[in-house]
Amino acid sequence: MSLDTALSPLFPAKNTPGATHSVYLALGSNLGDRRGNLATALQRLREVVDIDTVSSVYETEPVGYADQPRFLNLACSGKTWLSAYDLLKYAKAIEAAIGRKQTFRNGPRPIDIDILLYDDLRIEQEELTVPHPRMAERAFVLVPLAEIAPDVIDPASGQSIQELLNAIVQDGVTRLAPNLRIPLERDIQSGRPAVHVRLGRAGVVGIRKSLLLGNEGSQRWFDATFDLYADLATTQAGVHMSRFSDVLEEVLEEMASNSWPKIEVLAEAVAQAIVERQKVARAEVHIHTAYPLQKWTPVSGRRTQEVYGLLAHAVATQEGSKRLVGVEVEGMVACPCAQDMIHSFARVRLQEEGFPQEDIEKMLSVTPLATHNQRGRATLMLGTNQEIDAGDLIALVESAMSSENYALLKRPDELFIVNKAHANPRFVEDVVREVLAAVVDTYHDLSDDTFVWVHQRNEETIHKYDVDAEGWGTLGELRAEIAKNDNIEHHTTKEEWLDINGNASK
Repeated sequence: MSLDTALSPLFPAKNTPGATHSVYLALGSNLGDRRGNLATALQRLREVVDIDTVSSVYETEPVGYADQPRFLNLACSGKTWLSAYDLLKYAKAIEAAIGRKQTFRNGPRPIDIDILLYDDLRIEQEELTVPHPRMAERAFVLVPLAEIAPDVIDPASGQSIQELLNAIVQDGVTRLAPNLRIPLERDIQSGRPAVHVRLGRAGVVGIRKSLLLGNEGSQRWFDATFDLYADLATTQAGVHMSRFSDVLEEVLEEMASNSWPKIEVLAEAVAQAIVERQKVARAEVHIHTAYPLQKWTPVSGRRTQEVYGLLAHAVATQEGSKRLVGVEVEGMVACPCAQDMIHSFARVRLQEEGFPQEDIEKMLSVTPLATHNQRGRATLMLGTNQEIDAGDLIALVESAMSSENYALLKRPDELFIVNKAHANPRFVEDVVREVLAAVVDTYHDLSDDTFVWVHQRNEETIHKYDVDAEGWGTLGELRAEIAKNDNIEHHTTKEEWLDINGNASK
């Protein structure tokens, strides 16, 4: 069981109201990876303490029992919603998780966490005394504490921390470092690469985050996956991968106080932040999340939750940014070619059985004809700054396929779906063209420079391969071809549309 799992039933979540208790803590370690132990303890403490200040790291001589390694010590301050006793229990659980065992007094330990001050209270309990009873005589406690809180008053003595420190000998306490970070000898990523060539994209993929998106009153949580990229100049060996995560956390932190109404706006903000933080010419961000919709089955009327994909892509440079929003939709596609062959075969067989031609044509017109079916997966993306409803895009794409499909179907629903699909056979190319036509017909208010990209892949059932088709262009180009029957020799590609600096070749 993890420490978080072990502690979760005992302590409230970090967002619990009322984190108003001021607390000062002392941390020390002299076994194992001393820096690592201190860092781990601080990390765990942040679950219940909003730590605002951490002192420098001090190396100190052991006190009380000299035959042991030197300690690393620091002090920190923050606010907590826990009572002093619950905070003590949490600290003891951290010590145990890091590996502290019961030994003799003042013995060596991988981590020691002491509550020095809790508000301005004096607490006398069987397991807890605050202020810490030996704080005023320990230089390894007072030196780091005086660094971050020299004017704070000790409720027991009425003196400030600095006054307490001035009254004792400070031998054996040496400032080792300003923090727990290890100074790096060089920035390898900023050096020159062995091969002098530009890379179009380098970055981190598959970062998962929970997002609260939407306007006030209609917000919902999404489990989103981020792919973050930057271009890489010929003079730079690599991008700083950790900075991608830093940028994402910073933007999401901003989101906590300023809700992002649209996922594509978030993607654009992250891309702009990457350009600024990574000092690169171009950044690209992809976000993918599940988008659940409540629907009803066509005949039985059963409620079912159908899950689609919600997508956002954004590109940013020093000159500006562009973004796309889209959906991933799964549906059913019936092959018209195989159905046409079945139609011809059925006519021949009916003729051989002696049915009159008039009856044959009537039977073929009213009887569903077999064909092989495919599971179609479509992606539609629009490049625009105007608000687009994802539900509308999903309905548009589903209508372009032979039929929608469902997670839950009763037998009457299955009959309806199969019959509907076989009454609307579509090639993979047909689906893409139908989606493009529907976008042109639906979004009259979008400008001609709006970008549209459609991709359809059908998973074959009788072939050992799948079939694939794509279509793209600006709405102006698509309107000219679809509505006016013009021939447009070149459709703007996604790469060209996203090329903010106009460097893409056509």
